[in-house]
Amino acid sequence: MTSTHAPDSVTFQAFRDAMATVASPVAVVTAMDGHRPHGTTVSAFASLSLTPPMVLTSLDNRSQLLTIIRRTGRFGLNILGAHQADLAGAFARSGPDKFDGVTWSPSQELPRLPGSAAWIAAEVDDYVSAGDHTVLLAHVHAAEQGKDDLGILRPLTYHHRSFGTHTPLAS
Repeated sequence: MTSTHAPDSVTFQAFRDAMATVASPVAVVTAMDGHRPHGTTVSAFASLSLTPPMVLTSLDNRSQLLTIIRRTGRFGLNILGAHQADLAGAFARSGPDKFDGVTWSPSQELPRLPGSAAWIAAEVDDYVSAGDHTVLLAHVHAAEQGKDDLGILRPLTYHHRSFGTHTPLAS
């Protein structure tokens, strides 16, 4: 089907406002640059395939993290828990010192943030140019669900430009 609308007929603000209505999970994508960890907050990631296990994420074309991942071919996906909004905010800002004062440990030779709702280690299979971002299609090599003393951790979500979490509907 062919669209009758010109691609620039939607204003930046209208698109931004429409997308704010979508509740998105929040993660920190991480990679190693030698011995130095790098990371950034993303809300554009998803499960892609079960057979084989694959995920996708999207990074800004100007991102230093994207440059590192293109060189190493690997990334970690720290899916944040509802209690990690401060961490999401810290990794959303610009600058090379995002890991200053942040506890992390190596897992699959990638930076892993403790207390996350889930952890995934992935190897990039393909890079797809998409506007001002690049979509990374990646094979999952490790996946683990996070837990605390009360059980499964609730995920951090981003909706209407603020952090929150999912609340199940009563059945």
